[in-house]
Amino acid sequence: MAQVVVRRLEDDVKAKLQRRAKRHGRSMEDEVRHILRNAARDEHRAVRTLGSRIATRFKTVGLTTDLPEWRGRPVRAADFDR
Repeated sequence: MAQVVVRRLEDDVKAKLQRRAKRHGRSMEDEVRHILRNAARDEHRAVRTLGSRIATRFKTVGLTTDLPEWRGRPVRAADFDR
Protein backbone atom coordinates (compact mmCIF):
# COMPACT_ATOMS: atom_id res chain seq x y z
CA MET A 1 0.00 0.00 0.00
CA ALA A 2 1.10 3.56 -0.66
CA GLN A 3 1.89 6.11 2.00
CA VAL A 4 1.39 9.86 1.96
CA VAL A 5 3.16 12.30 4.26
CA VAL A 6 1.67 15.76 4.70
CA ARG A 7 4.12 18.35 5.96
CA ARG A 8 3.39 21.84 7.27
CA LEU A 9 -0.26 21.12 8.04
CA GLU A 10 -1.73 23.94 10.11
CA ASP A 11 -2.41 23.08 13.76
CA ASP A 12 -6.06 24.13 13.51
CA VAL A 13 -6.60 21.83 10.51
CA LYS A 14 -5.12 18.92 12.45
CA ALA A 15 -7.35 19.71 15.44
CA LYS A 16 -10.43 19.85 13.20
CA LEU A 17 -9.51 16.51 11.63
CA GLN A 18 -9.12 14.99 15.09
CA ARG A 19 -12.55 16.29 16.18
CA ARG A 20 -14.13 15.05 12.96
CA ALA A 21 -12.52 11.62 13.41
CA LYS A 22 -13.81 11.42 16.98
CA ARG A 23 -17.36 12.30 15.83
CA HIS A 24 -17.19 9.45 13.30
CA GLY A 25 -15.61 6.98 15.74
CA ARG A 26 -12.39 6.65 13.74
CA SER A 27 -8.73 7.36 14.24
CA MET A 28 -7.48 10.53 12.59
CA GLU A 29 -5.50 8.43 10.11
CA ASP A 30 -8.60 6.44 9.17
CA GLU A 31 -10.61 9.67 8.86
CA VAL A 32 -8.04 11.10 6.45
CA ARG A 33 -8.15 7.88 4.39
CA HIS A 34 -11.94 8.14 4.29
CA ILE A 35 -11.79 11.78 3.13
CA LEU A 36 -9.21 10.97 0.44
CA ARG A 37 -11.18 7.96 -0.85
CA ASN A 38 -14.32 10.07 -1.17
CA ALA A 39 -12.43 12.88 -2.91
CA ALA A 40 -10.91 10.44 -5.40
CA ARG A 41 -14.27 8.74 -6.03
CA ASP A 42 -16.05 12.06 -6.70
CA GLU A 43 -13.38 13.16 -9.19
CA HIS A 44 -15.22 11.68 -12.17
CA ARG A 45 -18.65 12.92 -11.17
CA ALA A 46 -19.98 15.55 -13.57
CA VAL A 47 -20.07 19.06 -12.14
CA ARG A 48 -23.47 20.63 -12.61
CA THR A 49 -23.77 24.35 -13.13
CA LEU A 50 -25.52 26.53 -10.57
CA GLY A 51 -28.48 27.13 -12.88
CA SER A 52 -29.01 23.40 -13.34
CA ARG A 53 -28.84 22.81 -9.59
CA ILE A 54 -31.37 25.59 -8.93
CA ALA A 55 -33.70 24.27 -11.64
CA THR A 56 -33.56 20.77 -10.12
CA ARG A 57 -34.27 22.08 -6.63
CA PHE A 58 -37.30 24.13 -7.70
CA LYS A 59 -38.70 21.72 -10.31
CA THR A 60 -41.35 20.48 -7.89
CA VAL A 61 -42.71 24.00 -7.26
CA GLY A 62 -43.40 24.82 -10.88
CA LEU A 63 -40.16 26.27 -12.30
CA THR A 64 -40.53 25.56 -16.00
CA THR A 65 -38.47 28.25 -17.72
CA ASP A 66 -34.77 27.96 -18.41
CA LEU A 67 -32.48 29.97 -16.18
CA PRO A 68 -30.08 32.23 -18.08
CA GLU A 69 -26.36 31.56 -17.86
CA TRP A 70 -24.58 34.51 -16.25
CA ARG A 71 -21.02 33.23 -16.62
CA GLY A 72 -18.76 35.83 -18.21
CA ARG A 73 -20.98 38.80 -17.40
CA PRO A 74 -19.67 41.59 -15.19
CA VAL A 75 -20.49 41.37 -11.50
CA ARG A 76 -22.80 44.03 -10.11
CA ALA A 77 -24.37 44.70 -6.75
CA ALA A 78 -27.91 43.55 -6.08
CA ASP A 79 -30.58 46.25 -6.29
CA PHE A 80 -33.21 45.61 -3.61
CA ASP A 81 -35.06 48.92 -4.11
CA ARG A 82 -36.87 47.94 -7.29
